[in-house]
Amino acid sequence: MSSETIIGRRNAVSDVAGRGAKAAVLIIACGLVIVPFLGIVSTSLASPAEVTQAGGFVLFPTSIDFSAYRSILAGGVVTRSILISLLVTGVGTVLSITLTAMLGWALSRKGTVGNRHLLILVLISLLFNPGLIPSYLVVQQLGLLDTLWALIIPTSVTAFNVVVVRAFFVSLPKEIIDSARMDGASEWHLFRHMGVPLAKAALTVVGLFYGVGYWNSFFNALLYISDSSKWPLQLVLRTYVVDNAQLGTEDALPPQTSVQMAILVISIIPIVLVYPFLQRHFAKGVLTGAVKG
Repeated sequence: MSSETIIGRRNAVSDVAGRGAKAAVLIIACGLVIVPFLGIVSTSLASPAEVTQAGGFVLFPTSIDFSAYRSILAGGVVTRSILISLLVTGVGTVLSITLTAMLGWALSRKGTVGNRHLLILVLISLLFNPGLIPSYLVVQQLGLLDTLWALIIPTSVTAFNVVVVRAFFVSLPKEIIDSARMDGASEWHLFRHMGVPLAKAALTVVGLFYGVGYWNSFFNALLYISDSSKWPLQLVLRTYVVDNAQLGTEDALPPQTSVQMAILVISIIPIVLVYPFLQRHFAKGVLTGAVKG
């Protein structure tokens, strides 16, 4: 047997071993993600007796019981908080995308008044956080305390997303912009009919960032909202999970663990439903902002 044949077989064995190791690592990583998520869903759907017998965590329930979900939605607190979170997320995401796109376009156009100075301010805000007390004082002076706008306006524009959108606009072919200008297109026309359609991938990714941020945010509500009737879902979730609050005093209520897991599932569902439709834009939008500009 020639040495080349021996080397070839060794390489083949090495490739098989390498692929097997990669597959094992991938399976373990998937298991670390899937098993806890499956446990959350299963515990929320398990019967009260099964949850109590298992000590609070059920991986494979023997029967399906929706009592935890009925208890949550019957009280009205969670239902109201879901509507508030949907409202804040919807309005906030649209507002944030609009402001970020306009600011990114302005910063990408050379010759705009104050372009350089405004870009420096954006980059400074990316590096330095204003702090908790100054932020609270600003919201207080604007009269936003105990309003839903306090959950939207303070985080309506983030420097990182502006940089990503600006990088995409900078990467647009200069010839197309100049040609449109020669045809008499205004700056607003360029932005609305050329910049925004061409930046669809980047704006989709930025919108996903903003949407997830608004949906998962609870600290701003904890800080600025004292009226519990205006609490978003995540703050209600924190109250039940962290503070171990109860839905009521009835003996027929399901175990607290089932209630907590059911609220977790409800809070995850919107992101799980939306993300698959935006995933195809994700890599393109992020890589464009990271590589170019």
